[in-house]
Amino acid sequence: AESKGQNNPVFKDYLPGSSDLPEENKPVEPTSLWKQTSHTHSLPPGLEYLNQLDRIIIHQQVELLEAILGTETSSKYEIKNHLGQRVYFAVEENGCFDRNLCSPIRSFTIRIADNTGREVITVNRPLRCNSCWFPCFLQELEVQSPPGITVGYVVQNWDPFLPKFTIQNENKEEVLKIIGPYVTCGCFEDVDFEVKTLNEMSTIGKISKYWSGFVNNVFTNTANFGIQVPVDLDVRIKAVIIGACFLIDLMFFENSLDGL
Repeated sequence: AESKGQNNPVFKDYLPGSSDLPEENKPVEPTSLWKQTSHTHSLPPGLEYLNQLDRIIIHQQVELLEAILGTETSSKYEIKNHLGQRVYFAVEENGCFDRNLCSPIRSFTIRIADNTGREVITVNRPLRCNSCWFPCFLQELEVQSPPGITVGYVVQNWDPFLPKFTIQNENKEEVLKIIGPYVTCGCFEDVDFEVKTLNEMSTIGKISKYWSGFVNNVFTNTANFGIQVPVDLDVRIKAVIIGACFLIDLMFFENSLDGL
């Protein structure tokens, strides 16, 4: 539209969750790679419910034997909506050797099932390095939905100071970034890992590790993580971000008091 010989700027693909208005000369990043474009009937079976969610809560169920004796047991999680209703249940599969000797870098398969017991998401993590001094062998994670069909990857990026990850789709095209804080100990406060666009100029969501106190973390099933994303984020990418949450848990909180 023209008014008095001047064109009004039209902003396209304004990212939800961004607090800054687009500027005239600010590059606008295409959002087609992460926005939901598929119809409900063509979504991976079991992921239809994620289409409605912009907040996801993940509870880690703490085993009493692990809390008292320090023995690593297979992790179990409940995945809930913002009302506290369980949507999925997740169980980690690996060997005793991996859990006790390779704890934070251990390989695993996490199987995520819906409330009917149907497996809808599979998360595979190979045994890889967890140090910035080995940039050629950093962490990678594959997410499948349904099992056997890859929907995306989480790839750790080398950085000497910050935890950084890239979310990729099934074709290994980069879609989003995840950037954590300098300090991830989480003592007496929440720890936020921001979900950003590829140019890292806009934040569209976050993965938060919640602090709820030592006693609650050890002796009760407490809320460990919260995921906030745009409601129109592709459900496949939402599934990949859930996988990223498990990876972040093991990499940064497995051996801390807050990670129990």
